[in-house]
Amino acid sequence: MNNVCPFCGAPVNQRSRFCPACGRPLAARSATPEAEPPFEVALHAPKRVTLNGESLNLRELINVVESGVHWWQEKLSSADLSTRERAAEAIEELSQVLHSLSKQLAQGRETIRITTRLPALRSYEIGCPRCGRGNRAGAKYCLGCGAPLGGQAQQETATVTPMPLRFSIAARTDQGRVRKNNQDSIYTGSIKLRGSSARLCLVADGMGGAKAGEHASRIAAEVTRAQIQHDLDGQSPPDDSAWQNLLRNAAKAANSRVYAESRADDDRQGMGTTLTIALIVGDRLHVASVGDSRAYLLNAGGVTADGATTAQLTSDHSLVARLVDIGQITAEQARTHPQRNLLYRSIGTDPSVEVDTLSEQLEPGDVVLLCSDGLFNHVRDEELAQIALEQADPDRACERLVALANERGGRDNISVVIVRVGG
Repeated sequence: MNNVCPFCGAPVNQRSRFCPACGRPLAARSATPEAEPPFEVALHAPKRVTLNGESLNLRELINVVESGVHWWQEKLSSADLSTRERAAEAIEELSQVLHSLSKQLAQGRETIRITTRLPALRSYEIGCPRCGRGNRAGAKYCLGCGAPLGGQAQQETATVTPMPLRFSIAARTDQGRVRKNNQDSIYTGSIKLRGSSARLCLVADGMGGAKAGEHASRIAAEVTRAQIQHDLDGQSPPDDSAWQNLLRNAAKAANSRVYAESRADDDRQGMGTTLTIALIVGDRLHVASVGDSRAYLLNAGGVTADGATTAQLTSDHSLVARLVDIGQITAEQARTHPQRNLLYRSIGTDPSVEVDTLSEQLEPGDVVLLCSDGLFNHVRDEELAQIALEQADPDRACERLVALANERGGRDNISVVIVRVGG
């Protein structure tokens, strides 16, 4: 009977002493739950890391690294040998990062340059007066209907009615091959507006012992949905900023509720969850996120300024994401990095929380994909895009993505939501 390596997720024989993929020793593995790779962990305050233009605050990043060291130091007293060994390795690695960052701070540097950022998304500056589709600057004919652009067409752009879009939505969540329960929660549904409706999708990846994480993600999903519907009360906010405030308030309401319940029950103390929300209203996509569950925008015709088919819309609030930002590790290394579970921002672990928000224009051919880290830690971005774009049925695409993550180890719970946009 085969098992999986607790470090890299590769299949290993039950009697193997070393992993054939990463070479790490397996002899000390234990059957206790603590010997499994940890669920995502929320690092305690300070949790703020300020991204400012092309740099981030060096002192704040050092504080997050120190929080990671403290968390692993607590694991040195574990009864499980493999956990203690992993803790020692993690502390040594983080100490090296801390030393490097501290030297830069000693030299008078307060910020550190970011080498990897989210891509610049496509820009549609010209609206077609015939069909309403957006077109890139300089376009002479509409990509959607072929109508000539320029002159009078550009003057009429401000009064163009957005092109009606069709949406096909599917979602799937799976326990994976290692975890004993599923702490992810997903939701897809409609929010009532006066004369229309909005489409709400979300993914929440819970953290905490026993079933605390499962409880946290479920509360976050329920409170978010109820708060959005309550705040809208049938009305539509006037602009993107108002829609983003709506989602931000919903995420903060979820944070308050999860935090209150964690304080009221000793068995759920410290529980938390990630939360990524996508709300589609007409041809606008509004996103809010806390933690490291992701939102992607995909289109075979390109979604970025340089024509790439895949764009990650959300920034991971994790230690390894910031290490990638400053070139300390690569994005590929981050997928299997021992510290990938350490989050510095999450729902429910503090009385207040910062929420990232954005709004984007949707076009026919777009695919919006939300997922937990149980998917993207096993399936690369280009593979996500290929499957989601090539498979016309979003339910089938979800099924294939979950199956692929399980084939590669299924170390964590796996959740995915796919929205296909048609014109």
